[in-house]
Amino acid sequence: MSDPFAVAEHLLQPFSPPPRLLMGPGPITVDPRVLRAMSAQLVGQYDPAMTECMNDTMALYRGVFQTNNQWTLLVDGTSRAGIEAVLVSLLEPGEKVLVPIFGRFGHLLCEIAERCGAEVHRIETEWGQVFSPEQIEQAIKQVQPKVLAVVQGDTSTTMLQPLEELGAICQRHGVLLYSDATASIGGNPFKTDEWQLDAVSVGLQKCLCGPSGSAPVTLSEQAVAVINKRKHIEAGIRASHHVDGSGQRIRSNYFDLGMIMDYWGEERLNHHTEATTMLYGARECARILLAEGIDNAIARHQLHGNAMAAGVAALNLKLFGDQRHKMTNVVGVYIPPGIEGEAVRHSMLHDFGVEIGTSFGPLHGKIWRIGTMGYNARKDAVMQTLVALEAVLLKHGHGLSAGAGAAAALEVYQGES
Repeated sequence: MSDPFAVAEHLLQPFSPPPRLLMGPGPITVDPRVLRAMSAQLVGQYDPAMTECMNDTMALYRGVFQTNNQWTLLVDGTSRAGIEAVLVSLLEPGEKVLVPIFGRFGHLLCEIAERCGAEVHRIETEWGQVFSPEQIEQAIKQVQPKVLAVVQGDTSTTMLQPLEELGAICQRHGVLLYSDATASIGGNPFKTDEWQLDAVSVGLQKCLCGPSGSAPVTLSEQAVAVINKRKHIEAGIRASHHVDGSGQRIRSNYFDLGMIMDYWGEERLNHHTEATTMLYGARECARILLAEGIDNAIARHQLHGNAMAAGVAALNLKLFGDQRHKMTNVVGVYIPPGIEGEAVRHSMLHDFGVEIGTSFGPLHGKIWRIGTMGYNARKDAVMQTLVALEAVLLKHGHGLSAGAGAAAALEVYQGES
């Protein structure tokens, strides 16, 4: 008698991913050192070795974020989990949040804040541009929000929003400043304390050279005070000394940063079973960055980003957006007239094993996004991508000077030697 639930024979074979060089806007090719760290065996979540690893990870990410914040920890989940944890923990229903939108991920902040029940106010600019501090301050004066939520680097447009002046503006107006820096941290300057940020969340899959699945977060004393006013201890682990806060209970159990802080803090109140393998990987991402030195990592991303931008420009391609505010680690390139963008991406992937990105919304089908970030911010990856792109463009009839892209990139490298 046949088994009605039998699966196809090929499903019983292990998955073996094809070799790829991920040169899109993320995720990127993971640093082999991170993969090795993630292959270590698990230990129990309250094993002294485990809690020591958690404490070490907090200390390492203080270095990554450039902060002295005590509450610097991981949210288990992708970078979007970090965003949601911050917003649902800071914003009570009906409270105002202001979001400057200059790409897809500003819209994401609005989407999440709306689901938190917040009153969301937007200001928007053309994709490929960023906001001036004056524009943002004027909107703060009009809206008077509790939180200003802003993306630093938006890979959908490749633009980097300046943050340096926003902290002082928010301080003047009594506003909490939150930034998602997933796409930018580690490859572009980011100074949590100096820029007076109250909350930051990131992911590993861009300049931090890791896989998606862990969201480092840091919180200022002001942000922690807001969260603690909404504090709630679950039945079953609650003890007589626990006291709930006076504010509304945070509307997510999993993303309740008050409970997550209790889990990472000295009391070690059980909240969830830590994603141990991701913890190992996140720790190694931070260790690699700090061992290299943040300034050195930023300079490396700038060098390889400049080489890639020079190379694609030499292939008779036009760069997208305000280049004064471009991220170091990803470049936007207009798809030439008469060229089928997806056909080029298909050939790059299947003929050369190189992935480059498309884009979203008003830029869908108009630009490619080519990343040089994390483990792939290196010379051989840049040169391999440019040579492959030149061959595919020639095949599709795009006019260019043979060898010009690689030559332009080499000029950048020789200028740095």
